Amino acid sequence: MESSFHARSSLRQYSGHMDVLSDVITVMRTGQPRSARVAWHAPWAQQFASVPGSAGFQIVLQGPCWLIDADASPVPLATGDIVFRPHGRGHTLADSPTTVPTTPACDRNDPQVLLRNATDAPATVTLCGAYELESARTHPLLNDLPELIHLPAHLGRHPGLRTTVDLLSTELERPRLGADAIIPALLDTLLLHILRTWLDQNPTTGTATTGWAAALNDPATTAALQAIHRDPALPWTVASLAAEAGLSRAPFARRFTALLGQPPLTYLRWWRMNTAARLLHQSDAPLSAIAGRVGYTSEFAFANAFKRQYGTAPGRYRRT
Repeated sequence: MESSFHARSSLRQYSGHMDVLSDVITVMRTGQPRSARVAWHAPWAQQFASVPGSAGFQIVLQGPCWLIDADASPVPLATGDIVFRPHGRGHTLADSPTTVPTTPACDRNDPQVLLRNATDAPATVTLCGAYELESARTHPLLNDLPELIHLPAHLGRHPGLRTTVDLLSTELERPRLGADAIIPALLDTLLLHILRTWLDQNPTTGTATTGWAAALNDPATTAALQAIHRDPALPWTVASLAAEAGLSRAPFARRFTALLGQPPLTYLRWWRMNTAARLLHQSDAPLSAIAGRVGYTSEFAFANAFKRQYGTAPGRYRRT
C-alpha cells in the first residue's frame, strides 16, 4: 500500500511540472521530418539549399569535412560534430573549402542511404535532416536561436544526444520493420537533445542575460511558464502566476517581461491560441470544446481572439 502511494505521489509530481521544451516542439513542428545517411569520397562538395519554414541539421559520423557559408569563414568539422540551422539557411558541406559544390541534397521525403563518389571506402559519412515548421505557430524560443548552432564532439559529454545519433544512424543504414515509426520519433528526440544541449551551454557564455535560454534557467520564470503550459484554461492573473513563481506581483511581472520581452498575460494569450490552432489541426473536437480547453467559456469570445491572432476564423483555419 505504501509503495503504491509513493508511485502515485511521484506521478503527480511529474505531471505537475509540464515540460515547456517538449510543448514548444509539439506546437511548432508539422509534417514528417526527413533524414538521410550520406557517404562521401573525396573530392566532394554538396550544397544544401535554403528552405524557409524549416530547420536542418548535419552530423558528422565519420571523417572530417568543412561547413561553408557565404557570409562566414569555413568551419572545420570533425567526427561527432553536430551542426543545427534553426532557420533553414542554406550552406555547403565539402571535403575542402576549395571544392566546387554540386546540386542540393537531402531534398526527398523518404529516409535513404546515399553514396557519393563511392569508388573506395568513404572518407566521410554524414547524417543530414530537416524539420518542417509551422510558420504561423513559431515559438519565440526558435527566434532566439542563432543562425548556426555548432556542437563539437566531446568524449563522454551529452550521452543522450550521442545515443540518439547512434540509433538514428543505425535505423537509416539498415531499415527494418517499424522504421517508419522509429525514425520520426528519433528525429524529434534528436531535436530536443540539440535544444537542451544548447540551452545548457548558452548561459555559460555570459551572453544569455535575456531570452528563452535565460528564462528556462530562471526558476521563478520557469515555474510560471510551467503553470501556463500545464493548464492554459485556468483563469490566470499576474498575481496567481506570481504566486506560482514564489514572487510578489510587481517583481514577477518585471522579471518575466525583462527575460522574455513580453508581459505574462501576453504570453498566456499567445500560448492559448497556439494550443487551439494545434487542436484544430489535430482533432475533430467541436469549437466549444477547444474554446474550453484554452480558457474561454464563450465560443464567440474564443473565435474573436483566434481571429485577432491568425486573421481567420477557427472553422476556416481548420479546413485549410
